[in-house]
Amino acid sequence: MSIIEKIEAAGTAGSLLESTVVNLKQWVSADFLPEWAGASISELVENGEWDELNDRFYQNLAFGTGGIRGRTIGRVPAAAETGTLSETGSPEHAAVGSNVLNDFNLVRATIGLFRYTKQYLKESGSYDLPRFVIAHDVRHFSRHFCELAASTWCKLGGQALIFEGPRSTPQLSFAVRQNNATCGAVITASHNPPHDNGFKVYFDDGAQVVSPHAEGIVDLVNLVELSAVPAFLNIDLEPVISLGAADDAAYLELLKEMVIDHEVMQEEAPQIVFSPIHGTGAISSVPALKALGVKVIEVPEQMVQDARFPTVKSPNPENAEALAMAIAKAEEVGADVVVATDPDADRMGVAVRDRSGEMVLLTGNQIGTIMAEYRISVLKDAEVIPEDGGENAVLIKTFVTSPMQEAVADWHGLKTINTLTGFKWIGEKLAVYEAQMKARLLEEEGTAVDYDACDIWTRADLLLDYSTYFVFGGEESYGYLATDKLRDKDANAAVIMFCEVAAYLKAQEMTFPEFLDSLYLQHGYYEEKTINIYYEGAAGSQKIKNILESYRSAAPKAFGDVKVSGFTDFGEDEIIDADGQKIPPQDFYFLELSNGYSFAVRGSGTEPKIKFYVFGRSDVLDPEDLIKVKAVAAVEMQSVLAAIEADARVRAEG
Repeated sequence: MSIIEKIEAAGTAGSLLESTVVNLKQWVSADFLPEWAGASISELVENGEWDELNDRFYQNLAFGTGGIRGRTIGRVPAAAETGTLSETGSPEHAAVGSNVLNDFNLVRATIGLFRYTKQYLKESGSYDLPRFVIAHDVRHFSRHFCELAASTWCKLGGQALIFEGPRSTPQLSFAVRQNNATCGAVITASHNPPHDNGFKVYFDDGAQVVSPHAEGIVDLVNLVELSAVPAFLNIDLEPVISLGAADDAAYLELLKEMVIDHEVMQEEAPQIVFSPIHGTGAISSVPALKALGVKVIEVPEQMVQDARFPTVKSPNPENAEALAMAIAKAEEVGADVVVATDPDADRMGVAVRDRSGEMVLLTGNQIGTIMAEYRISVLKDAEVIPEDGGENAVLIKTFVTSPMQEAVADWHGLKTINTLTGFKWIGEKLAVYEAQMKARLLEEEGTAVDYDACDIWTRADLLLDYSTYFVFGGEESYGYLATDKLRDKDANAAVIMFCEVAAYLKAQEMTFPEFLDSLYLQHGYYEEKTINIYYEGAAGSQKIKNILESYRSAAPKAFGDVKVSGFTDFGEDEIIDADGQKIPPQDFYFLELSNGYSFAVRGSGTEPKIKFYVFGRSDVLDPEDLIKVKAVAAVEMQSVLAAIEADARVRAEG
């Protein structure tokens, strides 16, 4: 039997999905693909690896509204793909498949993006060449994909700019604006497992693409035929522009601007243990911290850039295990603060000492709340924002981030904007505020301002006077931002901001847990937990879909004795934010429970999982009651979590 006959037979037997058969036959028949690609498919078919083939070919890898992310190494790699492993364990070729991130899908994405930006410039009346800045992290194929995208862009007639080595995601966001680029991309899968990688797209404002650009790019990427790819597979870097030391220096200056109280940083500069978890964090965070007088103790084993992330189970600073080596180093040297960043340095996790000397992990919600309180207070002390907060200062957070941050903002007189999950929505708000400021300044004063040339304090004055000043933003998944000079979460900046809080608390002879408790006494005790249920592959995708669809078609009425008292469907209900703007529809649900708890449900946009975010709040009437309140809340939270998860697993089966 031929390969195609074996594929058809597997489809008839039910071993392969109908869509898998269609896509496989297209790839097998494509005689213009490299020899190793055909050999890989043949090997998997001959070995009867039907589950693997379904996962790789049941669909075309979707270019979503933020880009693409997926496996680059199959669960069952073919020998022709693996070839000769690199020193850091990278296979010779990325996995073959229509549903994995490989050279073929990377080129398709680049072609579609180029066509959109060229069309956008033409419609804007500009005859500039599409200018594309690309950065990459340390993952398998990251450098290769970066060079392939740059080469493809230049062959299409555009200008491509790349760094000489790995750089963080926030630096890419900054570089797009710094270099007046039409768009940008970073090759990363953030904190995902080592086998994944991605192509994350930004537009000319330095933020991830949103409507209408997102849909326009998606449509044009989907129109790129597989047959258009081979002409771009050979990399030519001669026309590609290399970004140098000046770009790094400009970003480092921005990081230093994150400090509000330079005096406390100079007098009480903390000693910290830092780990980039084998990623890009050390490139910018360490020199910026040292320039500010912070004593940085590195975790040597994790300073090594390694796509395998060999010292951790997961390179995610949300997980306690990822900080274990750094905490051990802190115990060894007596440091009070541990800070870790994920591979592309857009997320930061921390551990701090309590009064008894024990190291305590803080959640993303707690870190964000602490930094929001500190920065708002100090900006008031510095008379950057009015004592009453004013009408034009804002904190921005996602709907799934702790409501405690809104309570903090309210107490200080700031407006709070809640957005959908993902920093692109925060970036979109920043673009709106910038545009409003420019328009009003021109209308009222007849003045046009070079906004990118303004320092952050000049920007604050302009936004407070003519628009809305962004004070702080974040999401529960350990992402934070406190400037609009870039438009994505920035772990390098977060490290510096957190160290400033550490210096302040050191001066006050107060621990982080004590500072957090003081906020609980002021606003009530807030507790937040998440449930992550993973369903991988084609079958798993259907289970996630089952849960999401069932919440709309048959919404829960109760969880045991706890009734559902409120249900919001973000896909069908009209939701208006505090600026009076409509929230875009999404398969996202928010439920209120009769016991005072609430939770949100959404499918992850970056991993094969469904997420539940559960929130609880308890009054604290007496400081001596706080320990008891925490204990009672913990029991109730566990009960709610168990009920939600049990219900979800039933819904997954359809």
